[in-house]
Amino acid sequence: MESDASTSPRRRSTSCYSDSGDSSCSEPFSECGSDDLSFTPAAGIHRLLLSCASEASEDAISSLVAELERPSPSLDSLRRAAMELRLLAKHNPDNRVRIAAAGGVRPLVRLLAHADPLLQEHGVTALLNLSLCDENKAAIIEAGAIRPLVRALKSAASPAARENAACALLRLSQLDGASAAAIGRAGALPLLVSLLETGGARGKKDAATALYALCSGARENRQRAVEAGAVRPLLDLMADPESGMVDKAAYVLHSLLGSGDGRAAAVEEGGIPVLVEMVEVGTSRQKEIATLCLLQICEDNAVYRTMVAREGAIPPLVALSQSSSARTKLKTKAESLVEMLRQPRSPSLRARPAAVVAAE
Repeated sequence: MESDASTSPRRRSTSCYSDSGDSSCSEPFSECGSDDLSFTPAAGIHRLLLSCASEASEDAISSLVAELERPSPSLDSLRRAAMELRLLAKHNPDNRVRIAAAGGVRPLVRLLAHADPLLQEHGVTALLNLSLCDENKAAIIEAGAIRPLVRALKSAASPAARENAACALLRLSQLDGASAAAIGRAGALPLLVSLLETGGARGKKDAATALYALCSGARENRQRAVEAGAVRPLLDLMADPESGMVDKAAYVLHSLLGSGDGRAAAVEEGGIPVLVEMVEVGTSRQKEIATLCLLQICEDNAVYRTMVAREGAIPPLVALSQSSSARTKLKTKAESLVEMLRQPRSPSLRARPAAVVAAE
């Protein structure tokens, strides 16, 4: 039964949700955070600018790769070679191809296990920069980078290294479904959930983007994300307009609602009030993704439909279905959901024992 919205226990917000002022319904994920070069000493600025702006010869790149593979290099020489490879790969697509062709991927992967935190950061970030080139993704995976990147995501000393490891894993997950599944099997999902909970602003955004890519790329990763507790921090971000993460978190949640466990977790963690409020006061994009999430929750469960209706969802959905500014597709979805909520129990469900319905 539809209830009066004023009786709803959830707190009503008077401010509109907004990540960036963009109210379009396009996907909210921009590219993962890039190499910010925060490590660079003042004395290296001139070389940094030259490296980022120019192409390097094959001989110069081969020399740097050879330095990484020398039997007993000094720490300073390793740092210098790794840093220059990192910088050469930052902006120049041709350099990315040349570094991979010169055999630079495997020695960079080995740096991820080095005890020196700065070398770890250089290695992780160089691999991230190389992975910007689609041609390099398979070579990076074949070099065995997935598990070392997951370890860096878990325990690298530098926050930048952990965040860049998340970005590199995101890039590699885009190669194909098998790669996304392999990254999930290597244990990346719980670590990304942890970064989503405890990371800084950039870390949270990178974690959400990586989670979205991994869960979209491989169905098995959705269950891993739910089991890792992703739903609670996603809902917290969605409920906080100041987080700047409302859109991103909602899209990740939408991907998790494809499984029964994901829907159950969303309901148990208080997701229905959050989603209904987004339909009421969100941007156009947030209204759309919230409506799609509620459709997933309600579609096969009469109990959940009753909960959504009692939360006061029908009035804002009716308003959305009649809005002159809403997309036709969104208005149709809102109408479908309203119809579903006004008939929360189908004839087949009425005929089934109450205990069976309640257990759904």
